[in-house]
Order: sequence, then structure tokens, then C-alpha cells
Amino acid sequence: MSAIAALAPWFHNLHLPSGEQTAPQHPLGDFPLVKWRQIEPFIAPDLTGQRVLDIGCNAGFYSFELARRGANVTAIDIDAHYLKQAHWAAAQFGLSERIQFQQASVYDLAESADRFDIVWFLGVLYHLRHPLLALDILHEITARQMVLQTLTMPGDVVVTPPSGIGLDQRNELTRHGWPCMAFIERELAGDPTNWWAPNHACVEAMVRSAGFRVTVRPGHEIYICEPDPAEPEVMRGLREAELQAVARGATSRAAAAMRSGEMR
Repeated sequence: MSAIAALAPWFHNLHLPSGEQTAPQHPLGDFPLVKWRQIEPFIAPDLTGQRVLDIGCNAGFYSFELARRGANVTAIDIDAHYLKQAHWAAAQFGLSERIQFQQASVYDLAESADRFDIVWFLGVLYHLRHPLLALDILHEITARQMVLQTLTMPGDVVVTPPSGIGLDQRNELTRHGWPCMAFIERELAGDPTNWWAPNHACVEAMVRSAGFRVTVRPGHEIYICEPDPAEPEVMRGLREAELQAVARGATSRAAAAMRSGEMR
């Protein structure tokens, strides 16, 4: 059995140096190359010395492309199977020394003191039970650019909300184009980890609420963002207060686990 078959199933179709492909019959076409071609023109061709974080790296396609441009890449995923694929593929491409793979969640980054020039966040947001918390966490570690892709509901209509609405104006929330997300309690496309489907207006509103601004949309459901220096102080205060609470909770859990271990 070939290494490709032994590591199946594959979600990333990697074009290997041998000429083989890992998922040539992918239902989304030559994926994720088709997505990369949309984003590539907006990524600097020389990333030498820059730090990149690839969240939900899967088999490592984007990590490999960014490492080829000279970046030092940290690639994380919660799935050990995908990380095994990525480790193997990195060796095939001769990129193992440029990429550090870790089994971790985006929520683990809440305690991170690291900062990254580019944060790569494709195909993850809608799999999270707490998507705005994740964006808040990423704001704290993004120095220059965040590349975001997420499943959305159909349509690009945007209603610009007023500065505030009253309790008797809640019918405004049902307007077509108002920022909203559909909650998926059970499954979407047979996947029980698909939790949310925001509309386009909601994606942009969440990005703003997390302290980013969208600079360009390279393609459908893709947003390139940067930290917004003009973020309203009230929004920054709310975000920072919640992140401090999350960090305190993580510290308390870690201390409790340590005490529990000492008592055994």
C-alpha cells in the first residue's frame, strides 16, 4: 500500500513532487488550490523572516505555500490524522524545517504571548461553538494580516445598522441584510461540527467587533483583514475584559489540575 493510501482519507489535494496527488477526485475540484489562486495575489511574494500561523492546517497545503515564500510557519489542527498527513507531506516537499506542527485548538491561543505577521484562518470559524471569542483571541496575536474564509448563507446584501435600536424596534433585526447567523443544532452536509452559517453582513460585523477591518475580498466567502487602529474604545474594552476572564479561567483550571495531580 502506498503512503498516500495508508494516510487516507485526504481533504487536501496535494500535488506531490513525485507527480502524484493525494485527492485528485475531490468533490470541490482541485481543492484547496482553487482557493489559493484567489488569495495568492494579495499575499506578499517574499515572506522571509515573517511568522505565520495556520489554524486548522489540515494536511498542510497553505502552510507549504507560505513556507515556500520564506515564512516561518506554525501550523495547528485538533485532528491528529490531518497532522500525520501534514508531517509526512512536509517531508516530501523538503519543508519540515520551516513548519512547526502542533495539535491545538484556536482557543488554546488565548494564553499565547506570541504574535504573528499573518494569521491564516480558513474553513474553521463555522466549526466553532464560540466564533466571536475565537476572533477576539486572534486579534491579540495578529500583527499585520488575517486571512479568513468561512461558510456563509447565500447573499451579499448588507444593511448598515443604526447606532442603536430600541426594544420596540426589534423588527429591524429581521430585515434582509441585517447581520445574522443561522445556528445549526444538528448536522450540515453530514457534519455535526458545522455550528454556524453567518450571512456576509454578519461576517463583516463580527470582524469589526473583534477589532479588525476588511481590506479586500479576494473571492466568495474570503476576507483579508487587518487590525483596525480606529477601533472604538468601548469595543476594545469589552473584548479585553472577556479575554482576561477566559485567561483567568484557564489559569485556574491549570492550577486545579496541578493540585489534583499532586494529591494522587
